[in-house]
Amino acid sequence: MESATPVIVAIDGPAGTGKSSTSKAVAAQLGLSYLDTGAQYRAITWWMVSNGIDVDDPSAIAAAAGKPEIVSGTDPEGPAITVDGVDVAGPIRTQEVSSKVSAVSAVPEVRARITELQRSIAASAEQGIVVEGRDIGTTVLPDADLKVFLTASPEARAARRSGELKGSDVHSTREALIKRDAADSSRKTSPLAKADDAVEVDTTELTLAQVIECVVTLVEEKRAGK
Repeated sequence: MESATPVIVAIDGPAGTGKSSTSKAVAAQLGLSYLDTGAQYRAITWWMVSNGIDVDDPSAIAAAAGKPEIVSGTDPEGPAITVDGVDVAGPIRTQEVSSKVSAVSAVPEVRARITELQRSIAASAEQGIVVEGRDIGTTVLPDADLKVFLTASPEARAARRSGELKGSDVHSTREALIKRDAADSSRKTSPLAKADDAVEVDTTELTLAQVIECVVTLVEEKRAGK
């Protein structure tokens, strides 16, 4: 197989739209690297909580933003993430971290630090990379070859999320998602937003396989047209 032109794919959208599952599968299918930027924000949040930083105090967060060493693996089959050498793939998914990540992510110093990290990872991906998050197409990689913005109704997203979070009821999950969307969309620094040149894919009525197929097709069309 001839080596295809490296392609940088940005996949943005709110929680519960199938971003992670789609991004990992697309990367694996096309032989690209994969980066979950949300995990990086969760990792720095986990570090703040673990080190007793007051996450309600933006200046305290800003002062500590440069301290943790965050390393992201980019293998879509098993994306690893460590903070100061500790594997945090499990701990960063706790409810405690989920409830605090928006506050930590809103601090400009945190975004600047993590954005720089994301850009360096994308730049060093030889085959190309699928980067998923909330501000990739708008802020982190505005020159990405392909930008995809996934959406879905709050109901569909809540149903998927509560399926992932065993035992959580759909109603409270939906409330939490809407609250987090509002926080992420209204923050001053790099809000959750759709880039003007992004392709919007509404996943409400689609199966995961259909979403993956759709994005793979978009990437292949992009590669062919280069």
